[in-house]
Amino acid sequence: MRKIQLPFQMEELLALRAGEELLLSGEIITARDAAHLRLVDLLKAGKELPVSLENTTIYYVGPTPPKPGAVIGAAGPTSSYRMDELAIQLMPLGVQAMIGKGQRSKAYGQSLRQHRAVYLATYGGAGALLSSCITESQVIAFEDLGAEAIRRMKIQDFPVIVAMDTRGGDLYRGDSYEERND
Repeated sequence: MRKIQLPFQMEELLALRAGEELLLSGEIITARDAAHLRLVDLLKAGKELPVSLENTTIYYVGPTPPKPGAVIGAAGPTSSYRMDELAIQLMPLGVQAMIGKGQRSKAYGQSLRQHRAVYLATYGGAGALLSSCITESQVIAFEDLGAEAIRRMKIQDFPVIVAMDTRGGDLYRGDSYEERND
């Protein structure tokens, strides 16, 4: 597994291929359905967003409350397809990567290529394990959304697989790094 320090460097992002396994460290933000909708609504209203999306990795997660002394509760990915239409509208703001689980739409894949971003998948059903890779977590926007509030997280060796790359590679379609290796 290749270790990556976030934010991605552009040449590093462009070199990623579907099927590659990575360990991410650095800072990410979280946003699920409700947060995506609010961000898009703010954009449409011409208002400033509460968080910059430039050079950001967004994790689709709604973590459970932490146990006493813990940074966060279980933090497994949510199904990503629900964010496709909204994520497409946020990508022009400089989002580098999104982390979730499951397939994405063809339109989403085209937007990834256009905006030179990637979709990363992580392990569904492993929320407790993934939470052990989160070293800090702080709500930074939309606190009223509870688990779906936007958080800033620091992660260390967070495991992901490149599911869709900047060149159109799509692991869910059976297009892996080993097969393409170009």
